[in-house]
Amino acid sequence: MALPRWLYRYFGLVTERDAAARLLDSKGAERLLLHVGCGPQTIRDLPPGFSQGFREIRVDLDASARPDLIASFTDLSVIPDASVDAIFTSHTLEHLYWFEVSQALAECRRVLRPQGMLVITCPDLQAVAKLIAEDRIDDVAYHSPAGPITPFDIVYGYRPFVQLAPQTMSHKCGFTLRTLTNAVCEAGFRAYIGHRRPHHFDLWLLARPEPTPEADLQALAARFLLAPV
Repeated sequence: MALPRWLYRYFGLVTERDAAARLLDSKGAERLLLHVGCGPQTIRDLPPGFSQGFREIRVDLDASARPDLIASFTDLSVIPDASVDAIFTSHTLEHLYWFEVSQALAECRRVLRPQGMLVITCPDLQAVAKLIAEDRIDDVAYHSPAGPITPFDIVYGYRPFVQLAPQTMSHKCGFTLRTLTNAVCEAGFRAYIGHRRPHHFDLWLLARPEPTPEADLQALAARFLLAPV
């Protein structure tokens, strides 16, 4: 019986670079999706546009998430240049220090093919600031599968998780739509489209390495970003 890929790496039977080479061996017409900071999520938890035509490669620094590749968001050196078609990352950037954000986005730009795309979702500080300004920092903003989430949790990290792993689960930076857009532009992305979802306290942004007509960006957003409701 074949062992799972992550178990081979756990016992040192294969290197991350070897694992990456095997995973990046594209088969047929399928496109490669790098799911960075995947945690326990899989492609089934992503926006519906990813459900057809993509082969997911799950990447996380935490081996307990059983990713396909164990790697840091700021160092994807096991993955060659221009080797994937899409990157999805959800609620990961805020766990980096601000100076690491540019490193992570530059790595995304490096590994994406010219016609690829990066999809980011993260907390919306502008939305949560409204509650904080009303002195409601400990009110429940919304309910997640992990439990009730307060503005304090949105800004600093979900407290039960932070208590278990302070270094990795604490939030070390944050974004508005403008600052997130600026960050991807500074990393070399040439086209972008995004929006806020204030009632969900999150931002969604799609960025591409090469210039892209506005109509094409809007069509991609309709498939790969959650609607701004």
